[in-house]
Amino acid sequence: MWTDATQLRDFYASGLGKVARRMIGLRIRSVWPDVRGYTVLGLGYAVPFLGVFRPEAGRIVALMPAGQGVLPWPAEGRSVTALAEEADLPLPDRSVDRVLLVHAMECAEQLRPMLRELWRVMSDGGRMLVVVPNRRGLWARFERTPFGHGRPFTPGQLAASLRDGLFAPYRTESALFVPPIPSRLILSTAPACEKVGRRWFAGFAGVVMVEATKEIYAGRFNFGRETQRAYAPLASR
Repeated sequence: MWTDATQLRDFYASGLGKVARRMIGLRIRSVWPDVRGYTVLGLGYAVPFLGVFRPEAGRIVALMPAGQGVLPWPAEGRSVTALAEEADLPLPDRSVDRVLLVHAMECAEQLRPMLRELWRVMSDGGRMLVVVPNRRGLWARFERTPFGHGRPFTPGQLAASLRDGLFAPYRTESALFVPPIPSRLILSTAPACEKVGRRWFAGFAGVVMVEATKEIYAGRFNFGRETQRAYAPLASR
């Protein structure tokens, strides 16, 4: 079940949400340090993490699933958000270079169709970064945050789901080691918790992040004739 967009907005406006945004955002930026000229798609509720890409990305699109609802973003200028069905994205084939999923996979009602649709809209050299609650982490156990809703994943479960969607996982990251307690004293230790946690307790992070690429050849045999014809020249090389 999708978490309402207004609840997500309110969480990221809170002290706990701001810390979560910063810690996760730092890891996302470390994975994608440069997106100059790329078309970046955020699916789910990715807008708290897209702002850092605005000065350099060629284009940013933020799609929010119908079950979640949509809110305008950014606050200034032209909004780049739109409402979309999770398995029917209003984008052309191979039109995006980077896809960021946040509050998406754990809530999806049609996970495999959603991943196949993302496969369709991603460019052949594109990359996808998925952020989900860690099944072993503390954040998945507290319903006061959006990471306590939906289906949490272990790194292995997330990788298996991505492979089922015709993506090849090749990099795993973790973030959010500070306990989900809205205490200023505890939240002030977040940077230290991240440093220690990533070195010694990676399995207990609040979120798991996996970067994946598109499996082109697998897609030829799982999609219709038009897709097979489109990739026939590649397969013959």
